[in-house]
Amino acid sequence: MMEGRNLSSVDDVELIARVAFGGTAVTAAGADQSARVIVLQSGGTGPFCAGASFDELTAIASPEQGQEFFSGFARVILAMIRAPKFVISRVHGKAAGGAVGLIAASDFSMAVTKASAKLSELAVGIGPFVVGPVIEKKIGLAAFGAMTVDADWRDAAWGERHGLYAKLFNEVTAMDDAVTALATTLAASNPEAMAMLKRVFWAGTEQWDTLLAERAAMSGTLVLSEFTRNAIGAFKTR
Repeated sequence: MMEGRNLSSVDDVELIARVAFGGTAVTAAGADQSARVIVLQSGGTGPFCAGASFDELTAIASPEQGQEFFSGFARVILAMIRAPKFVISRVHGKAAGGAVGLIAASDFSMAVTKASAKLSELAVGIGPFVVGPVIEKKIGLAAFGAMTVDADWRDAAWGERHGLYAKLFNEVTAMDDAVTALATTLAASNPEAMAMLKRVFWAGTEQWDTLLAERAAMSGTLVLSEFTRNAIGAFKTR
């Protein structure tokens, strides 16, 4: 579902950590005293992240396995919002399902104009339960509800208008230059002030361990239903 990668450096090797998906990697970067900023990105030139694969979903055989599977998204979201340093997301392509939650859990996100986003869960018989709270907090209940009910692609301009993206760029190279420039600037800022700002940004999320666990159980149960199995099977044969 999500792959943890080694930390690497951008410009100032002791201050900026660039990581890929994985709660462990984000938590480690948050605890690393030499890292001042976390940049969340994915490799390749295709989608930023397409969420969970159908093969992963159909491999779930029990409610317990289902809850554990969806708890993976919860752990990354919690690691991101609780890291005592800013998390910048670099979105180079389309984002679907759980990926939208990861972007929403960022403190600042930059994307290219082709980075459309959608919540596709309802189409396969489940719902964006785990990622819902962080998306709602970032873009508001009305926009989150619209994404959930009308599970079609929203273009990047829509994402920027509603606060999912902070800045848009026509080219990946321009986005990368902006990500590096912002990360470098933030790395020279007061880490104590940034940590305090994180607590301000994410005030009201203190009980999310329990909330997201409950939401993961909801998804973990639904994914076993006959409706969901048939819906996933239909998508796989398209």
